[in-house]
Parts: sequence; C-alpha cells; structure tokens
Amino acid sequence: MSDENGTPDTAKGPRPEPLRFFGTTWVEHDGGYGARRVAVAAGSLVAAALACLVLRLAYQGLEIADVGRLVDVLVVVMFAVCSALAFQHTWSGFTRRPDLERQASLRGLLAIGFVGSLLAYFVRCLVEAPGERLHREEYDTARAAHERRATRRTGNPGRRRRT
Repeated sequence: MSDENGTPDTAKGPRPEPLRFFGTTWVEHDGGYGARRVAVAAGSLVAAALACLVLRLAYQGLEIADVGRLVDVLVVVMFAVCSALAFQHTWSGFTRRPDLERQASLRGLLAIGFVGSLLAYFVRCLVEAPGERLHREEYDTARAAHERRATRRTGNPGRRRRT
C-alpha cells in the first residue's frame, strides 16, 4: 500500500524501521533503492581496499623497524582472524538482532577487524540492503499483528446487542 508519492501508507499501522543508507526505500524497493545498493556496495569495497592499503603501509612500517619475523606473523594472523570474526559478526547481524552485551565486549576485536565488516557489507549489498531481511520479517510480523487486532475491534463494542 502506497500513497500517490510512493511512500508506504503506514499511518494506521506499524512503521518500517529505516536502514542506514536506505531509509525506508527497502519496503517497496523504490526511491533509488537499486542505485543505493550499488553505491553502498561500491563504497564499502573502496573503503575495504583503502583499509588494506593502510594496513599494508603499517606492515611496511614493521618491516622497516625490523621487529622480527614472529611479530610480523603475529600481526598478519591477528588482522586475518579479527577480520574473519568481524565478517561473521557483521553478517549474522543482518539476520538477527545482536546481543548488545556481547557486542560491547567484542568492540575492540571488531575495530581491529574492520576490513571484514566492510567486506560483509559489500557481499550483502549484492543480495539485498544490509539488514533488510531482518527488518522485513519484523515489519511483516508487526503488520500482521496489527491487522489481526484491527479486524477484531471493528465497530463500537458498546452498541452491540447482547443476546
């Protein structure tokens, strides 16, 4: 259901939760939704490439400092593991609400593995807006519950005849 402007008519029911970079365009896939997906995918891929360049410069700094092979290997492994964990955490956040306490405890690890989060955004944008599936499920559930409540309460209960 949309009005003449193409915006969802939700005045009488639940409203969709806006997504970062997409607003509520994910509901009807209108308002430049496709272009936004392409832009977010390209932006996250470019940001990931720039982040890898920065990490490469940092690694070259370690080589210049001649800290030793063990430290070099530990840094590479740390960024690889943290990126993989950040990818998995970000990816799972698109399909279910994250536990805020767990997310707070992983904040440092996710900051180190930011490349993984950027890549998760890129891959998810190839399929849908990041978080769209979760928000669509919640929105559809809320709309169905609202419709059930609205159909049960039609009319004025005080005017009904008692039998």
